[in-house]
Amino acid sequence: MITRQLGELIDLLLEINSKKEMEDFLLGIFTPKERQEIPMRLSIVKMLKKGVRQHSVAERLGVGIATVTRGSRELRKGRFKAVN
Repeated sequence: MITRQLGELIDLLLEINSKKEMEDFLLGIFTPKERQEIPMRLSIVKMLKKGVRQHSVAERLGVGIATVTRGSRELRKGRFKAVN
């Protein structure tokens, strides 16, 4: 179940039509730390989907195993279908 606020964010993201608009939005909404962490999470998911072991992902990306495990758990739930 999504909250009203998350639903509004999803709707707004779906309305953005260009890479420049998306970049501007993301730069405005995310903190500098979030702008590093969120792409890192995407890298984690991509590596896991390619079959890289969790410990290898953590080591290669310099993140904690708990962060990688969280991504793995979400994959098992069937999330990230759009991520290659």
